[in-house]
Amino acid sequence: MSKNGRPVFLTVRKAAWILSVDPSTISRAIRLGTLRTARRNGRRVIPASEVVRLLSKPTDGAAQDGGRQ
Repeated sequence: MSKNGRPVFLTVRKAAWILSVDPSTISRAIRLGTLRTARRNGRRVIPASEVVRLLSKPTDGAAQDGGRQ
């Protein structure tokens, strides 16, 4: 994703909101290396392309077995 030819970056809080998870979950993914980040103006931000990548991945559990337990 880009805006005027430049990449779009999201804060941890905004990425968490888009993914419907707690910001601590995003922070954990960053620490574990599951989510790539960049530094912009001294702040840790997440490329929008990383959020799109996560949204396109199937979720664990329900999506794999059709929601049956």
